[in-house]
Amino acid sequence: MYSLEQLAGFVAVAEEGHFGRAAARLNMTQPPLSRRVQALEQQLGVDLLDRSRRGVRLTAAGRSLLTDARRILDLAERSVHSARRAMAGETGTLAFGFTASSGYVHLETVLGIARTRLPGVHLVLREMVTSAQRAALLAGDLDTGLVRPPVASPELTRRPFAREPLLAALPAAHPLATRDTPPDVRDLHGEPFLMYDPGEARYFHDLLDRLFERTGTAPVHVQYASQVHTLLALVGAGLGVCLVPEAARRLGPAGVVFRPLTGTGATRAELHLAWRTDHDSPALGALLTALLRDPPAAGTDPGDGIRSATRPGT
Repeated sequence: MYSLEQLAGFVAVAEEGHFGRAAARLNMTQPPLSRRVQALEQQLGVDLLDRSRRGVRLTAAGRSLLTDARRILDLAERSVHSARRAMAGETGTLAFGFTASSGYVHLETVLGIARTRLPGVHLVLREMVTSAQRAALLAGDLDTGLVRPPVASPELTRRPFAREPLLAALPAAHPLATRDTPPDVRDLHGEPFLMYDPGEARYFHDLLDRLFERTGTAPVHVQYASQVHTLLALVGAGLGVCLVPEAARRLGPAGVVFRPLTGTGATRAELHLAWRTDHDSPALGALLTALLRDPPAAGTDPGDGIRSATRPGT
């Protein structure tokens, strides 16, 4: 079988029309180049060149081979380049999970960083609750994702990506929506409250339970839902009030007023990146490094993103 070196030698001679000039172009002497082309002709069983003292001319077989030889050499060069880019994590396809609430602001941050830093990496986006993401990560069906803690597993690594304060979402006609001073969480005591489902939205359910217990607040739970946009629709319908992560403000539903809370202490909604500790994907490693080096989205706690250059996965 012919080699790429033989094809390159033949193309150089064909384009230069002279063995000496072709040898100089390839940074070699003329005799080994001549032997290289002769070996190619012997393997193919055809004469590719008409040789004379003035130079060389392509035969019909040589003209036919020249077009394909150029294509083969170009493909070989591009293949090497592609392989090197893949090893450097510059190309590839990754399955990226995100929760519904993280999609309002934080997914935009992720996509912006990926487009800027890793334009050759394609993200296949999958909206999933945290428990489903954990299962998909463990099964190898998901490469990484934005999750709510905890996702405890010895096979998974997670790092904080962003934290954001909770806002009170109030019907526009509610007294707290128009009061001059921001509401305190204790102002929700006895209020009709729209609560997160303890199964499908366990993180937010437990977060608010701890908040209410710590502050001695006992709202009246009138409905449960798993998604922020559903809760906000119920607020807009006047069924009650709820607490949502600040990113939900982007939804801007009619009839809902968002107010920052006072008296909540350090209560913030956390968002983490999670991935398999034993992953061997250069593209995933490059994406994690890019995401964890950059600051979290605007409106989140600027000190809570991990931006060090430590190798993700350790």
